[in-house]
Amino acid sequence: MEALWIEGGRALRGELTVQGAKNSVLPLLAATLLAEGKSTIRNCPKLTDVTASLDILRHLGCEVTEEGDAVTVDAGTLHTCEIPEALMRSMRSSVIFLGPVLARLGVAGMCYPGGCELGPRPIDLHLEALSRLGSEVSEGADGLRCAAVCLRGNDISLSIPSVGATENAMLAATAATGVTTIQNAAREPEIVQLQDFLRSMGADVQGAGTSVITVRGTGGTPLHGGEVTVMGDRIVAATYLAAAAAAGGEVCLRGVDYRQLSPVSAILAEAGCWVKSGGNEIVLRRDAAAPLKAVRPVRTAPYPGFPTDAQAPVMASLCTAKGASMFVENMFSSRYRHIDELRKMGADIRTEGRVAVVCGVERLHAAALEAHDLRGGAALAVAALGAEGESAIYGLRHIRRGYADLAGDLTALNAKAYLTEKE
Repeated sequence: MEALWIEGGRALRGELTVQGAKNSVLPLLAATLLAEGKSTIRNCPKLTDVTASLDILRHLGCEVTEEGDAVTVDAGTLHTCEIPEALMRSMRSSVIFLGPVLARLGVAGMCYPGGCELGPRPIDLHLEALSRLGSEVSEGADGLRCAAVCLRGNDISLSIPSVGATENAMLAATAATGVTTIQNAAREPEIVQLQDFLRSMGADVQGAGTSVITVRGTGGTPLHGGEVTVMGDRIVAATYLAAAAAAGGEVCLRGVDYRQLSPVSAILAEAGCWVKSGGNEIVLRRDAAAPLKAVRPVRTAPYPGFPTDAQAPVMASLCTAKGASMFVENMFSSRYRHIDELRKMGADIRTEGRVAVVCGVERLHAAALEAHDLRGGAALAVAALGAEGESAIYGLRHIRRGYADLAGDLTALNAKAYLTEKE
C-alpha cells in the first residue's frame, strides 16, 4: 500500500510557488462547455479531480489537449448530455457540469456526485436555481435530469451563499434570455475568476465578489472561446503556512494573493508566528524553540471568513500550542474525521457536535495514519512535520484530489518526505 512518509522535527525553509487552485480550475473547465470554439486554461494543476473533469469533457464530446500546464478544450464538438455514474462518482464537484450542459444542449442528465464524505452537501440549491431559470427538474433513483426549451433570466435568491450553486447559476444564466440576478451569492475569489473567464468568452456578468451577481444572457447563442490563467491555490498556501507553524522555520510562498489568506495568517500570527505579506507572496517565520500559543475561537464561515478547507491543517498546527484553542465548524457536519488520527499522535482534542477544543500537548509522536478526506489528509502531513519520529500517511487518493505534489513541495521546503509502497 502506498504511503507518504514524513520525518518530523526538521524546520521548514525555502521558497515555493503555489500550484493552481483546485476550487477555481474545476468551474473554469466546466465553463469551456459554453463556447463553440477553443478555450485555454493555463497553470492547470495536475490533480485527480482535474483528470476526472477532463474525462467528463471528453465523454461529452469535447476535444481536450494538454501541453505542460495548459489545457485546451474545444467544445464545438459537444454532443452528449448524459454523464455516466462512473465519472460523476469520481468527484463531488462534478455537479458543476449540470448548468453549462443544460445551457448548451437544453437538457442534461447525471447521477448524484461523489467525492469526500464531509456530511450533507445537498445539491437542491443547484436544482432550485436552474428551476428558477425555467428548467424542469426530474429526480429518480438513478439520478436527475434537467430540461428547458429556453432558459429565461430570473431573480435567484440563495438560502445560503453556496459556492457551487452560485457557479452553476452563473454558467446556466449566460445562455438565458434576459437578465438573471443572483442574490446572497457566494463571494469567493474563485467566483471572481470565473466571472473574468466568462467575460473573456463574451458573457455579460457583473458583481462577482459581492453578494449580488447580475448576468445578461445571450438568449441561447453560444459564447466564443476564452483564455485564463488559474490563480494560486489559497488553501494549499494555507496548508504550507500551517506546516511551517507546526515545524518551525521560515517559508516564502509565491503566486498567491495574500489578502485571500488573511483569516488564516491572522490566526497563525496570533499563535506566535511572524507573518509578512505583500504583492503575490507571503512569508511566515516561527522559531522552532518557541512553542506556539493558543488562539481565540476559530469559526469557519463563507468567504471572507475563515475557510472550512483550512480548518484541519490549522488545527493540526496548534496541537502543541500552549493553552486551549476552540474550533467551531459551521460549514460541514463531518469535517472532524482527522481528529482520531491526530489523537494517535498524542494530540488532546475533545469534540462535541461542531465544536472541537484542542488542548496543547508538549509534543506529538510519529504514527501510522489514514487520510479520510482531502483536507484532513493534509492536516496529518502538517502534524507529522511537527512530530517526533517518522510518520506514514495512507489514503493518498484523497490528498491527490487537491495537492499536485505534496511530497515534492514539502521536500522543496527542506522537509524529509517521500513516497513508498509497503505491504
